Amino acid sequence: MLYLTLRQLEYVSAVARAGSLSAAAAQLNVSQPSLSVALTQVERRLGQKLFIRRRGAPVELTGFGKDYLAQAEELLSLARQLDDPTRAPRAAAGRLTLGLFDDLAPLHIGRLLSVLRAALPGVDIRYRIADLETLARDMLQGRVDLSVTFDLGLDASFARTRLASVRPCAVMSVDDPLAHLSAVDLTAVGTRPLILFEEGLSVRHMLGLFRRVGAEPLVRHRVAALEVMRSLAAHGEGVGITYSGPESRHAYDGTPLASVPIADDLACEPVILARPLDAARSAVVEAASEAILAAAETSPIG
Repeated sequence: MLYLTLRQLEYVSAVARAGSLSAAAAQLNVSQPSLSVALTQVERRLGQKLFIRRRGAPVELTGFGKDYLAQAEELLSLARQLDDPTRAPRAAAGRLTLGLFDDLAPLHIGRLLSVLRAALPGVDIRYRIADLETLARDMLQGRVDLSVTFDLGLDASFARTRLASVRPCAVMSVDDPLAHLSAVDLTAVGTRPLILFEEGLSVRHMLGLFRRVGAEPLVRHRVAALEVMRSLAAHGEGVGITYSGPESRHAYDGTPLASVPIADDLACEPVILARPLDAARSAVVEAASEAILAAAETSPIG
């Protein structure tokens, strides 16, 4: 006799993916207390904790919970296939959540989703766009399967595969004396007020590069969005530094903008495909990794 229902397994999956009982309850259209009771029943039946639940903090999968989630989602995928035989074959069923770093997502999310949907027909493909620290946490907690990101702030808990090496650009007003150059070095950029992204790891990385060349620049603005950086730079508020961005020579409001590559090789940063080392082996994740690597070879990411 089966003691756990498919509905209970769906509850486990929803909580793991949403990161909180309240968000999962809203998605499932059930009350949060009912969802909490159902999870407790599942854990009691298994004799193991699936989640670490702390007041005021996101729920986290335990080590056992990560393995159990992978098996539960495979079973749910099979159940959906049996419920609707017109779905893709069982071998293609499953779920994948791709993470993308904020700065890379606008350039690559559309193409990567197309690549994954072509390579994994029938797989429920989702995505999460976030900053570096959030992506790392979500991968470790099982909410993101693999991420296209920069190799910043990741420890030995992650496997990395290099996709590309990206040289940053300095964006500035067309009236800036550096704007006519074909390339500029960090020492010269360090004499200008800077516009940097507000994300902590990104700021520390950029300021660390300047320290390596003996520069101590003034940071005038910290921004959350690339187009805000480009707008401020176009209007002479400082020099922005970004590892990605559209080729357009105008800011969002139409003001002309100069974009000059930074010449220092030490500023080049690898774009990687990252995944947690202790994650359960998954045919879907393996196939997704291979598809992304093949796409990066034919059309560079960065």
